Amino acid sequence: MPSKALIVVDMLNDFVDENGALYCGKTARAIIPFIKSRIEHYRKVGDPVIYLQDSHAKNDKEFERFPEHCVTGTWGHEIIPELAPAPGDIVVQKKRYSGFFETELGDLLTRMNIHNIEVVGVCTSICVMDTVGGLVNRDYDVVVPKAGVADFDPEFHEFALKRMGEIYGAKII
Repeated sequence: MPSKALIVVDMLNDFVDENGALYCGKTARAIIPFIKSRIEHYRKVGDPVIYLQDSHAKNDKEFERFPEHCVTGTWGHEIIPELAPAPGDIVVQKKRYSGFFETELGDLLTRMNIHNIEVVGVCTSICVMDTVGGLVNRDYDVVVPKAGVADFDPEFHEFALKRMGEIYGAKII
């Protein structure tokens, strides 16, 4: 059984495609090759690749704070084609920022006997940081590669990296 996994956070059309409802900008596009290489590595060595997929109902309360995005079943909700899941990869749909809120992620990691997790994706200061917080609160060893995360806001991005490293204890590389 593997003890390591890769979590790919919200690499979805609405965040990463120029036509997406909440496009994160060129920095989100720039991390695609790095994430693709990490996915390929994890698949090659037989460690799990877990996608977190922001998944909202049409009338989600989150749309009071953000434009409508990632509505389940729409183009914007889909994982970008460049990083499409392969057979054996796992997709966990989530309704909120953290990958743990009302999802099976915690049980899944426990069942798989995972202890070390690398986290990549968007947005560094929102879903990535909240998911990393959930991981370290559950005593996982977490690595966040700078080359694998992006945000709408460069200042929030830097703050989130600093907070995840200094407060959460994640290894920022």
